[in-house]
Amino acid sequence: MSVYQVEVISGVEFVQLPCKTTIRLPEDSKVEWTDNDAVKVHVYENGSDQPEEQDDKYKNRTKMKRNLLEPGDLSLTLKYPTDRDTDSYTCTVYSREEEILLEKQVVLTVRVPPEVVDSGVESVQLPCKTTLNLPKRAKVEWRDAYRKVHVYQDGSNKPDKQDPFYRGRTEMNEDLLKTGDFSLTLKYPTVTNTYTCTVYSREENILMKKQVLLTVRVPQVEVDSGVESVQLPFNTTLHLPEDVKVEWMDNYRKVHVYENDPDQHEEQHQVYRDRTKMNEDLLKTGDLSLTLNYPTDYNTDTYTCTVYSREGNILLKRKVELKVRVCQVEVEDGAESIQLPFSTSKNLPEDSKVEWLDNYRKVHVYMNGSDQPEEQHQVYKDRTKVNEDLLRTGDLSLTLKQPREADSGGYRCLVWRKETLIRKKIVVLKVKGLFVHSLFVCVCFCLCAC
Repeated sequence: MSVYQVEVISGVEFVQLPCKTTIRLPEDSKVEWTDNDAVKVHVYENGSDQPEEQDDKYKNRTKMKRNLLEPGDLSLTLKYPTDRDTDSYTCTVYSREEEILLEKQVVLTVRVPPEVVDSGVESVQLPCKTTLNLPKRAKVEWRDAYRKVHVYQDGSNKPDKQDPFYRGRTEMNEDLLKTGDFSLTLKYPTVTNTYTCTVYSREENILMKKQVLLTVRVPQVEVDSGVESVQLPFNTTLHLPEDVKVEWMDNYRKVHVYENDPDQHEEQHQVYRDRTKMNEDLLKTGDLSLTLNYPTDYNTDTYTCTVYSREGNILLKRKVELKVRVCQVEVEDGAESIQLPFSTSKNLPEDSKVEWLDNYRKVHVYMNGSDQPEEQHQVYKDRTKVNEDLLRTGDLSLTLKQPREADSGGYRCLVWRKETLIRKKIVVLKVKGLFVHSLFVCVCFCLCAC
């Protein structure tokens, strides 16, 4: 079976899937176009199209030539192709007795033009233009994968019909039906997404369709667990009024809030208390970067900085991905002790509870100003130690005595305050066996002797 390759850009009015033959076909032949899932795209039988047999996905979007059997041109025209139409299509001709007389395959690729911006830009334009003469009552609708982004209908924008996520963040040109420029301006883009512009007639028939792939590059910051601090960068040249509110958040908690000059510590989550800082004169300099002290693997997350006007409107938005590598320590079996390090902010609340755990056992517990040896597993009895005044100093490190191979694994330090987890860190311990070490020394000695 012969295979044709066809490639177009999303936004073209139509694409033709070729299927031609020099064989004279019987007048009572049946022509059937199907996609790769055997879904019927178009059916021609008894001298006419059979729209009732085609799948709804292709309704009013396909066309074949009249008198197609005589010249042998069975090509299919598919209107408004999008990336969802990227597929393999098969044209099959059946005789009256359902015998296959002809079969050809066409592989269609619909490319979506990309728009690439950095997270934090003020706006981006998603292009969509046409030379088609469109009726005055046409409706223009922009959508992402599952939400209405912008609707233009009856000569005006319809903000009440768009999803709240995009409310106040979209604009389209005036006289767009006259100019044929349906491009959408999207403010504060933060998410990579595919956007579809569809133009409908008054009867809801599709007149035009185009897709745009928006790629928002999110800066990535990677550090080792144990560094004193890390900076989440955000610089802007936009002039910001003095009464704006700057808010940094992780996926679900407030990390830092700046409003009316002082930092608003009462709004931030306890996890970040006394661990964040922003620059002075940030509104003048445009440097909205956030410094996070004592980052651990627990802080690996996507952070979003949003700048609000006095009225609560979004002026700027940016995402930063932070990855904090898990702390790893090694020691020889037989060593006197090993320290599992964990430093955090000083002066933790006095009612905090500090727990060190392995995969399933309590290693060490500190609560009410003292150790709680009755809570630790017997494997660790008389083998663990934490610093004095650990809540005041912020040094929550654990000393493990006589480490052995069986102690290898992951250890978690959890700091609780009234059922709320306010600090967390993982330390991976590797205890190297004496046999392996001795073998290594022996091999090295032999090599040197040679």
